[in-house]
Amino acid sequence: MSISFVIVDDDAVSRRMLHNIIEQSGLGEVLGTAGGGVEAVMLIDELKPDVVLIDMLMPDQDGITTIDQLRAIRYGGKFIMISQIDNKDMVGKAYRSGIEFFIHKPINRVEVQAVLHKMNESWKYERYVTEMKQSLAKLDMIERPPAAQERSIREAARHILMDMGIISEAGSRDMIAAVEYLAAQQQPAAFPPLKGLYEAVARASKQSQSDIDKESKAIEQRMRRAVMTALTNIASIGLTDYSNPKFEHYAPLYFDFKDVRLKMKMMDEEATPDKGKVNIKKFLQVFFMEAMEKIK
Repeated sequence: MSISFVIVDDDAVSRRMLHNIIEQSGLGEVLGTAGGGVEAVMLIDELKPDVVLIDMLMPDQDGITTIDQLRAIRYGGKFIMISQIDNKDMVGKAYRSGIEFFIHKPINRVEVQAVLHKMNESWKYERYVTEMKQSLAKLDMIERPPAAQERSIREAARHILMDMGIISEAGSRDMIAAVEYLAAQQQPAAFPPLKGLYEAVARASKQSQSDIDKESKAIEQRMRRAVMTALTNIASIGLTDYSNPKFEHYAPLYFDFKDVRLKMKMMDEEATPDKGKVNIKKFLQVFFMEAMEKIK
C-alpha cells in the first residue's frame, strides 16, 4: 500500500512542483491539493490522507492554526511543514504543533525526496508496530517452561538495550523487569497504565505499600533517564549518518520523531541541554513487542 498525500500551499507553482516530485519519484499518491488553510481542513477531513504537506504562511490562516484545527477534529495523519522562514522560534513552534519534518523554500527536489523517503520509513515502522500489536492481541503467549521463557525474554531485552547503548543505565534493569512481568501474563490485555506497571515491578522487591509507592517513583525516574539517554544516543547517530540502519530502525519506532529532530537540532547547534521530553509509554510498548518478537 502506497502512502497518500494532500498538499496545502497558497502558491500554485509550489503545489504543482510538490505534486510532480511525489508522483514522478514513486513516493506515493497525491489525493488532492488546497490553496488555503480553511479549504484544507474540509478537504483533509474528507480524504483522510496519511500525510499533509502544509505551508506555514498562507493568506487566510497559517499552517500551525490549520494543524490545530485538524487535530481538534481527530485527524490522525502526519504533517510536513513547508516554509522559507528559518526563525528558530517559529520552527520550534511548528515542531511543537506536531509536524514530523520541515522542508525549506524555495523547493528543492533533492531535499523533498530525502524528507519524503524518511517519512515513508517512519510510516512503514508505525504500520509494523500496529500490526505487531494486533498480532499479540490475538495470540496467547507461547507455552514454554517458565525459566526458559524468562531467560529468552531477558536476553532479547538485553540485546535491544545494548544496541541502543543503555544497558549500563540503572533504568535498564527496571525495563527488563517490566518486560518479564508483561511476558508472564498468560493472556496479555491492553498495555497497562504506566503507574500500574511501575508498581508491579516495585512489588517484586518491596513489601509494604509505602515502600512500593517510593520504589515506583524511583523506577519512573530511572526509566525516564534511561530513555532520555537512548534518545541522545540515537540522535547522535543521526547527526553523523542519517541513513545509519540503527538510526533508521530506532528513531521512528521507539520515539516520537519530532522529539528526535528537536534533540538533533539542539545537539547540532550545541545548545544548552535541557530535560527534554520523551514518550515513555510508547518506548516501553515497542520495547516489549520487539522483545517478544525476538523470542518467537
